[in-house]
Amino acid sequence: MTETSPMPVAATDAERWTPYRHPQPKDSPPELIVPNVIPTDERVWVPVDDNVWFRPLCLSVTRGYWMNLLRVRRSGVLSRHRHPQPVHGYVLKGQWRYLEHDWVATEGAYVYEAPGETHTLVVDPETEEMITMFQVNGAMIYVDPDGKCLGYDDVFTRLDKCRAHYATNGLGADYADQFLR
Repeated sequence: MTETSPMPVAATDAERWTPYRHPQPKDSPPELIVPNVIPTDERVWVPVDDNVWFRPLCLSVTRGYWMNLLRVRRSGVLSRHRHPQPVHGYVLKGQWRYLEHDWVATEGAYVYEAPGETHTLVVDPETEEMITMFQVNGAMIYVDPDGKCLGYDDVFTRLDKCRAHYATNGLGADYADQFLR
């Protein structure tokens, strides 16, 4: 039998409500707070294809991953791709599926995608709008049905797309810099 340590308790209620008194590590980047994850300003959405956009939340150029919302306002096949590292998703609105699997990711669902898997994202006609938050580690490697590489996206190509889009819509290329870590 193992004993567990109790949660440390502040000596007094006043100590419990006293913030940490020391500086944070000097090389630690600041927190990133995105107040309106689903933005009211349509210019924040970066186009990927007709009726397909992404909205950056965190572009970690130092760790090689990105967090974003993917929004789709049409049915159809979006992309066939492979990931060399894991991907995490949380469906905020609507639903989607992969041609290679028999499950459907519905609103409120969490999806873990294993490294090395290849899949084809589909939004079916009954879905008017799909929004899913994804954390993509490494890259998305776009492939044909036989696995031949057609292209890729990584945090750097996503950053370039953001800067190019924001430069043309009045937000300014440096608007993307707030998401950098």
